[in-house]
This record gives sequence, C-alpha cells and structure tokens, in this order.
Amino acid sequence: MAEPRLVLASGSPRRADLLARLGLDPEIRPAAVDETPLAGEPPLELVVRLADAKARAVRHPTADEVVLAADTIVVLDDQALGKPRDDAEAAAMLRRLSGRTHEVLTALAVHRGPRHHRITVTTQVRFRALTDTEVAWYLATGEPRDKAGAYALQGAGAALVDHLDGSDTNVIGLPLAATVQLLRRAGLDVLAPPTS
Repeated sequence: MAEPRLVLASGSPRRADLLARLGLDPEIRPAAVDETPLAGEPPLELVVRLADAKARAVRHPTADEVVLAADTIVVLDDQALGKPRDDAEAAAMLRRLSGRTHEVLTALAVHRGPRHHRITVTTQVRFRALTDTEVAWYLATGEPRDKAGAYALQGAGAALVDHLDGSDTNVIGLPLAATVQLLRRAGLDVLAPPTS
C-alpha cells in the first residue's frame, strides 16, 4: 500500500528545511488565509484557528494526502507579536523583548480526508538586554522583516537569546517532535524505516 502524499500548507522555507532534516520532501502548497486576529481573540485561539484554516484551504478531500499546516506567533504580556510591517515596528518589537521572557506558540494542524488532528507547542524564550546598537545591527541583517516577533533563532537572531526552555525547532516555526507525533496520528509514520 502506497504512503499518502505529504503536503506542507506553507511557503516558509524554514518549515520545508526542518522537514528535510527528517528526509521529507513534501509538496509545497502555500495557503492564502486572512491572518488578521478576531476582535478579542486570545493568542492561543488565534494560532489554532489559523493553522486549521491553512490546512483546510489547501486540502483535496478526495486525494490520499496528509496536509500539514502550522502557525507560529510570539506572545509577550498576553499580546501576539506578528511579523513587523517595517523596520521601525521591528525595532519596537525587539526593544519590548529585550531583557524579558516571552512565549513562542505554534499550532499544528494535520488533515487527512475527513479526519483532522491538532496540537499546540509552547516554548519560553528569554532575550538578553539589548543595546540600541545591537538592535540597529540586527535590523541591518534583514532577518526581522518576515519573522514573528522580529527575530530568527536559526540565524543571527540566536545572538539575542539568553535562554530557551522547550523546543528550538518550535521557535523556528515547526516543532519537529510534535510534528512527527501528529503525522503518526494521521497514519504517516515518517520515522519508520523504508520498506523494500
């Protein structure tokens, strides 16, 4: 019996790279969904809703495929910090994160036919106290522009982090241990040795 096709409902190169660590080469099918938070929507509900919406947006109900979608946000003081619109907003986010602990939430949604599974992973991240010079240096790298919370742990942004409690791959955008668990629940055991 053939394995179902794995579909990644994301155009994020970081998520594709993380799946490649497991030897996976999914079909990339980016989801176009409105990521605007609903009025009064708590951050946890937001990421769960968006991950599920992304999976639903790209799935083909009749195909034997497993659709994996994710949404990641940075949360500080119960407020979601999304992707900055410009360098000024990125600088403001970095200054707010400076010297403080924040959460990174990723919701995963997997759809296979009529069945769907969800899981949410939280990682605590503490930033060093940043100087204005360090903020300016980091902005000049260009990394903050398309990252939730305006930093990238997998790049130069690692120099901003003092401590991490939880999954480092969650902070990058796809918690691998939880992803493997969720795919297995959908009938796709990505860590099983290949059959001959």
